Amino acid sequence: VASSEPGEIDFETFYLKQVTAEFADDLDRLRNANDFNEKSLPILIDALKGTAGTYSEEDKAKVMGKGESESKP
Repeated sequence: VASSEPGEIDFETFYLKQVTAEFADDLDRLRNANDFNEKSLPILIDALKGTAGTYSEEDKAKVMGKGESESKP
């Protein structure tokens, strides 16, 4: 989902920043696990990106502040 205005981040970018901040300790534990290797990082990134796609366009708009309030006078 691309940004509609210059300087505005898209939902996926926002979501990934929020998730990685919220779960920073857990992500560090994963990265430090004995079975985490160079193939693990792309899988982890794809998994995190995939969860961003589970939200409806309406929910994404609400999270990004583009919900109903913009359509009201």
